[in-house]
Amino acid sequence: MATPRLSRGARAWMLFDWANQPFHTLIITFIFGPYFAAQVVGDPVAGQALWADMNLVAGLSVALLAPVLGAVADASGRRKPWIGGFTLLCAIGCCGLWLAAPGVAPLWPVMVFFVLAFLGSEFALIFSNAMLPDLGPRQEIGRISGSGWAMGYLGGVLALILVLMFLAPAGASDVTLIGLPPLFGLDPASGEPARATGPLSALWFLVFALPLFLYTPDAARRMALGPAIGHGLRSLRGTLGRLPRHTALWRYLLASMVYRDGLAGLFAFGGIYAAGVLGWGLTELGLFGIVAALTGALGAWVGGRADRAFGPRPVIASSIVALIAVACAALATSRTAVLLIPVAAESRLPDITFFLCGAMLGAAGGSLQAASRTMLVHLAEHRLPMTEAFGLYALSGRATAFLAPLLIGIATTASGSQALGVSPVIALFALGLGLLYWVKPHQEARA
Repeated sequence: MATPRLSRGARAWMLFDWANQPFHTLIITFIFGPYFAAQVVGDPVAGQALWADMNLVAGLSVALLAPVLGAVADASGRRKPWIGGFTLLCAIGCCGLWLAAPGVAPLWPVMVFFVLAFLGSEFALIFSNAMLPDLGPRQEIGRISGSGWAMGYLGGVLALILVLMFLAPAGASDVTLIGLPPLFGLDPASGEPARATGPLSALWFLVFALPLFLYTPDAARRMALGPAIGHGLRSLRGTLGRLPRHTALWRYLLASMVYRDGLAGLFAFGGIYAAGVLGWGLTELGLFGIVAALTGALGAWVGGRADRAFGPRPVIASSIVALIAVACAALATSRTAVLLIPVAAESRLPDITFFLCGAMLGAAGGSLQAASRTMLVHLAEHRLPMTEAFGLYALSGRATAFLAPLLIGIATTASGSQALGVSPVIALFALGLGLLYWVKPHQEARA
């Protein structure tokens, strides 16, 4: 049977992942985060700990606000106004990152702008994710979700390519990979190529988010904002009271809370780890990001098809197992060892190994994230208002958002080692996989 063609509204919704992804690719993982730790703070170990603290504050803010905002949005009906407001907030925060010059003082304005950008990006995704059940038949939701994540990763790839070709100097040279000086006269000595990824992410988000507002259908308006706040809070209280009856749903929220925290930690600190342990610069980090994003697109696309054929739970479990293997391999690799086997200091094997780890990280992470939001749709549909459900999903993903940054910060500070500092993500993946075993979707369906 031929695969049905997706609607224009579904394709526009998928493009929103493309619009949002460069913030995560350029800012959180591969370019700005490592630059912040190494040059803005100046000490990779102290910078990694401070980056962990910033992610902690942002994650806890999402955890506290997401369920409330989701409940209010469900009561008011429309989601596009919320998406638009948070898209603008993310863009403002990204533009503020231009202030992050090396050694800048005081540092708190940069930290505030980062938190604002993080909040805008996360909340915009919560409300756009809540549109997923209305984009096609139930059996196609996995394919739509996986294709959306694939689009997001491809957007991250293109953004990284543009940065490496036109903004970031290659290695210690003054020109980019294609032999051009950085555009707009950006000064590498002042960190301007890395700082420019903030305004670039903002412009990208604003431009490519537009099709969602033009073509993706929105829910009908139900009530004004004032009454919606009271109604939404009452609905949230009722939902929390009923949640224990939905056994598979609350068990899934608990499992996803843990393994998604491990994934966020691995993405947030992978680039910082490579910069500090392997001595990578912007060019190596950018190429690493391209590899991870390309395999992430492929992983999300393949995972979406596997989700459609077998359901999301097997996809999630196999992805977690792959991520545990990736984390173990990466942390056993350094400038002088590959998988704990000593190599010559000038060997390129550590770099090749880490690139392979990045490829696996992208593929497994893409399929995991796509299947995870599909799983929530299957478990919450006809039981909870969908935006409220994704608000709880965000809460479960952020309620322990402090855990990975906190454990990484403590382990890094206590050990003085970046490798030992990032090792707690392995325990989080293992715990999440164990909890997933107790999620039985068929029991929820029979109930």
